[in-house]
Amino acid sequence: MRRATIHKLSIAGAGLAVALMLSPPAFAKSNSSETYKALNLFGDVFDRVRTQYVEEVSDEELIEAAIKGMLTSLDPHSSYLNPKNFQDMQVQTKGEFGGLGIEVTMEGGLVKVVSPIDDTPAFRAGLKSGDLISHIDGKAIQGLTLAEAVEKMRGKPDTDIELVVRRGEEAPFEVTLTRAIIKIQSVRSRLEGDIGYIRITSFSQQTESGLRKAFKKLTKESPKGRLTGVVLDLRNNPGGLLDQAIAVSNAFLERGEIVSTRGRDKDDAQRFNATSGDLTNGLPVVVLINGGSASASEIVAGALQDHSRALVMGTRSFGKGSVQTIQPIPGHGAIRLTTARYYTPSGTSIQAEGISPDIEVKPAKIEVIDVSTRRRESDLRGALANPNGKTPAADEEKAEPKADTSADDAKPDDSDDAKAEDTQAPRVDYQLSRALDLLRGLAIFTKKSDG
Repeated sequence: MRRATIHKLSIAGAGLAVALMLSPPAFAKSNSSETYKALNLFGDVFDRVRTQYVEEVSDEELIEAAIKGMLTSLDPHSSYLNPKNFQDMQVQTKGEFGGLGIEVTMEGGLVKVVSPIDDTPAFRAGLKSGDLISHIDGKAIQGLTLAEAVEKMRGKPDTDIELVVRRGEEAPFEVTLTRAIIKIQSVRSRLEGDIGYIRITSFSQQTESGLRKAFKKLTKESPKGRLTGVVLDLRNNPGGLLDQAIAVSNAFLERGEIVSTRGRDKDDAQRFNATSGDLTNGLPVVVLINGGSASASEIVAGALQDHSRALVMGTRSFGKGSVQTIQPIPGHGAIRLTTARYYTPSGTSIQAEGISPDIEVKPAKIEVIDVSTRRRESDLRGALANPNGKTPAADEEKAEPKADTSADDAKPDDSDDAKAEDTQAPRVDYQLSRALDLLRGLAIFTKKSDG
């Protein structure tokens, strides 16, 4: 790897020393005279602002603003982290931080919600993936950097914040949220019959260990002490730590590449491979994704999909396929710099494309249609009796009311409560239902084949 050399250049009229981290070949390749001219231009503008701007601004503020502008002009994810932001970021990766509980990015000068985190103020307020936040406490976001907007949304627990949200073609609406300490339980699980349901809400330092504990617990609690399949729910998972995404993928794979990162220098490409030991011993797996599944979530879904280890179901993922490296600047926080792109094992870039599901299943509400009035063979006059003495029609009639009670829209209700409830997410998770049906079908087919 080339060693970086520090070049200090004086800027006329500004009284500054600008340190540039440039390797000799890169610096030689560029036109050094043009570089000096550009730096002199910066120095001239800096000097005019500090001496002629209508209000006095400290040199530190101007330099920090210039750094922020340089980084944010590169892409939506590169940014400058002042010491406070850097500290907050370190706390967040450990699984606990203060704020609203949303993963965001910038789009068109507005803050775009990638996904809300489960059981947080943003989640409970009904914010959705794709929402655009235009105002914070009555002030427009336009002109702020992402880091500045995020800092405004954070604050002391139990304090309120007002957001103006744009959602698709709907008229902008206001929502008030109460800040809270966000404690991320990154792995949640439950049994769905003999199928293990595991939801990963983000990739923090505890994710892999949480996954293994959840699978062990589900196996122990399953009716026969053995699961027939696993649903891995990565919907609205905004990502997180790369090493945890690799570890989660590795938990389901015996061998092969998980992900590769490729940067500007081809020699800096990295490949991460799985080690033997499938946590589930080959159980069928369905991975659920949607437009809020980003970054680390897409790495897991792409790895399991490319190795045919899981069926990916849902809708196309977010498409954040770039790698950000946090580079501390001693005494001055850190910079988050995009340094590479992610590629799935098949060599496909995730960036701006996302992961396409093997089976597309859009969110939907389930309506149960009453079929109890339909005539059956047993209703016909003189119908032959079943030789085995069974009366299936009667059994079905007894079972049907149970199906009706599980549906949101089985019976229309014009009450205010019903109308309010209708604006929320349906209680019946259609995408999960499809995943469970698929795994149950595979279990029946496998059982018959073995028999």
